[in-house]
Amino acid sequence: MKFFNDIIACFTNGKYLAAMLDGLWLTFIISLGAALVGLVLGTLVALVGLSKSKHPLMMIPRAICNVYVTVVRGTPMALQLFIMAFVIFAIRGFPQWVTAIIAFGINSGAYIAENIRAGILSVDIGQTEAGRALGLTSGTTMLKIVIPQAIKNVIPSIGNEIIALIKETSIVSMIGMYDLTAAAKDVGSGQNLASYIAPMTVAAVFYLIIVYALTFVVKKIERRLRSGDKR
Repeated sequence: MKFFNDIIACFTNGKYLAAMLDGLWLTFIISLGAALVGLVLGTLVALVGLSKSKHPLMMIPRAICNVYVTVVRGTPMALQLFIMAFVIFAIRGFPQWVTAIIAFGINSGAYIAENIRAGILSVDIGQTEAGRALGLTSGTTMLKIVIPQAIKNVIPSIGNEIIALIKETSIVSMIGMYDLTAAAKDVGSGQNLASYIAPMTVAAVFYLIIVYALTFVVKKIERRLRSGDKR
């Protein structure tokens, strides 16, 4: 009974509710910012990595992108966050939330780049050849023929990556940030086990709602894009 009373207290106690909403807001800001950074960075890295140009000005960026993807995907997110917070952006007064957005955005970008690369490669080569046969340049063929088809293939995987990103942001409390998980810990600290579990359960419900809403949007977009294939 006490567990349910503590759950209710998280929503009726002004102090508890304010703490949870502050943490939820920070989680939302970091997730949204990192997702945008990851999408832009991942798209650029994927396009550069797929370039077949032998020109040195393209070979060097392509090598850098390959190293970036390998290093980021091969090291823990927590380690990357620590390096960003305590080494690269260890500047007095530098906003921690910006550091978190950059760290998670860079991490997410590496995975999104691979998803986009796989999506582009999944498009039949005949589509590219048809575009070139019509007199289109390589860039125009990629932009108007290949990428629109690739988007349909990568929407589910990118959606999954963003969902994983949202859940990964729960580690920002490790560098002293007051996100949703940290708020739940703060609300339950110093109390007995039942009181501690209650705010963590509320936090889990908030995460679940966010993930479910994002999943619904992704499926809606996927169905809308697929509906054109039936015509």
